[in-house]
Amino acid sequence: MKQRITIDPITRLEGHGKIEIFLDEAGNVANTYFQIPELRGFERFCVGRPVEEMPVLTSRICGVCPEAHHMAAAKAGDAVYGVTPPPAARKLRELLYSAFFVADHTTHFYALGGPDIIMGADAPPAERNILGIIHKVGLEIGGKVIQARKYGHSVIEMIGGRQVHPCTSIPGGLTKGITEEQRREIERMGRWAVEFAQFSLKLFDDLVVRNQAYLDLILGDTYTHHTYYIGMVDENNHVNFYDGQISVVAPDGERIGKYDPSDYTDWIAEHTEPWTYLKFPYLKKVGWKGFVDGKGSGVYCATPLSRLNAADGMATPLAQEEYDRFYATLIYEEGERYVSAGPTKVVHHRLATHWARLIELLYAAERWVELATDPEITSDQVHTVPAQKPTEGVGCVEAPRGTLTHHYWTDERGVLTQVNLIVGTTNNYAPISMSIKKAAQNLIHEGTVVTEGLLNRIEMAFRTYDPCFGCATHSLPGQMPLEVTIRDAQGAPVEVLRQFC
Repeated sequence: MKQRITIDPITRLEGHGKIEIFLDEAGNVANTYFQIPELRGFERFCVGRPVEEMPVLTSRICGVCPEAHHMAAAKAGDAVYGVTPPPAARKLRELLYSAFFVADHTTHFYALGGPDIIMGADAPPAERNILGIIHKVGLEIGGKVIQARKYGHSVIEMIGGRQVHPCTSIPGGLTKGITEEQRREIERMGRWAVEFAQFSLKLFDDLVVRNQAYLDLILGDTYTHHTYYIGMVDENNHVNFYDGQISVVAPDGERIGKYDPSDYTDWIAEHTEPWTYLKFPYLKKVGWKGFVDGKGSGVYCATPLSRLNAADGMATPLAQEEYDRFYATLIYEEGERYVSAGPTKVVHHRLATHWARLIELLYAAERWVELATDPEITSDQVHTVPAQKPTEGVGCVEAPRGTLTHHYWTDERGVLTQVNLIVGTTNNYAPISMSIKKAAQNLIHEGTVVTEGLLNRIEMAFRTYDPCFGCATHSLPGQMPLEVTIRDAQGAPVEVLRQFC
């Protein structure tokens, strides 16, 4: 009889999920399942709505990253109508998006992922949180985190109309611009955000990079996978969150190609399993070979680490310096560290994603300042009226959790007839499942005493991906599993009734 260990609910993520670990007779891990028990049906109930409603409607998918869906939907609307927003509108959208990245990456590092590496994986749960970080590092850090989020959402409100669920992006641009007074305030907040990002990287350097035990944990095999990586890049193959092509890099560092968002179906397909609502995207050109590593497997990853691996560098100077140091520290060849990064060098250590996230935080803050100081940003030309007949369109941005694709089909009136969404977390479901299994197999053996700290180390395997399951879950068969347990007065199970389980 196999033993079964359940982690339910899993903690410090957006959405819900559980981990099932099955042990063989000897007490070793035979298999694991990372199950997502919730269903969000946005692909279905968006059908029949006018496409211009989608930037507001899809931003309601999730309160964690509504800005990502808002932007992807607006860009898909641009494509449906074949309209190009004016330069000021495009820059304002990216400015909002850069501020959003600062706020979102701050949240994950300090509240969700960071406690494991700053407080320690085995620290008591009561201390392994943002309050524990504040107690360990100092009270001022709590104020900085709150300020970073406040400034990010202030910019979102100025440009997007609301601090949460922005509403100003429409096909062809924006419904309003910003004033010179607002621009100056946005610039001031952006310069503070650059200093905060540098502070966060210094904190990570002091507590993690210079701590050999933590560095060994990052570089160890338990949290390492050799998969493909994807990420959006600009014309110079530098990381970009708002616009560009999707770069695809193999585990050995070879760039196997770049594709326009409108061509995503030539590159990405989706696999389903009967035990979860979430689908498993994979590279169509390689094929689905199961939950395995290597160049022969179509499993890919889309995270901050993936974006750095898929790019040749960062588009802002301070972030580029950190990018070079990142690869110089983590890439080894025959025992020697590389002294610089390059397009053929990739980092496969998944815990390094936390470091990559902070490099992106700095890039987003620098880009925030660049856009806020662009003389065109206060132009009142922020909308191009659509003039073409609506048809089909794809919008794509990099969400903090990975590449986000919105694909819309409409009738001649611009009413949606079909919708497909591949969201950031969905991209990563296969590698997340693989990471959980590998961590469990490396940590649980015959005779292992399973402690809370050990189970938290298994949870660390998914937290590095910053998963958000509020918008990620879709069911191909459309069946709603149901399980009813009937218990007696003492709470003992009497009968279990199941449907589609």
